[in-house]
Amino acid sequence: MAAWRALMKEAWERSVVFTQFLCFLHVFSNHVCQVHQCLGPSMLPTFNIAGDILLLEHLSVKFEKVRSGDVVMARSPVNPRLMVCKRVLGLEGDRVTVLPTTSKGQIRHVVVPKGHVWLQGDNIYNSTDSRHYGPVPYALIQGKVCYRIWPLEGWGPVVNRSP
Repeated sequence: MAAWRALMKEAWERSVVFTQFLCFLHVFSNHVCQVHQCLGPSMLPTFNIAGDILLLEHLSVKFEKVRSGDVVMARSPVNPRLMVCKRVLGLEGDRVTVLPTTSKGQIRHVVVPKGHVWLQGDNIYNSTDSRHYGPVPYALIQGKVCYRIWPLEGWGPVVNRSP
């Protein structure tokens, strides 16, 4: 009977440590830093079309330190199940020059409203972004891309490219 109690005590202690680790991992990935993948052509040539593995940090967003030129991951305003990877081209109060999405379109100027940002892909010819759905609420930004992990030939920090 003593052996059974010792075994149960050890199992309990290990399960507590494992649960604590999972809780730490959950809090860390939701509030500090997480790994995410960017797929698609909208961020060419900055990121590959086949998908880059990126390190996303959440603290800049929480402390409102996102600047124009930063690459961010945000929930799509059109389909909240999707994450989009775009560059911030304007913060609230900024005046953004919007190039046309078609050959018949006209150049327009938009003032980004309070609590919003203007997001655009680096590949202006193949990107669904704020030119299509307008300014994006700041609350939809999930994190700022700070590092490219994969592929190895592009490994390193992601630099701010101010417009």
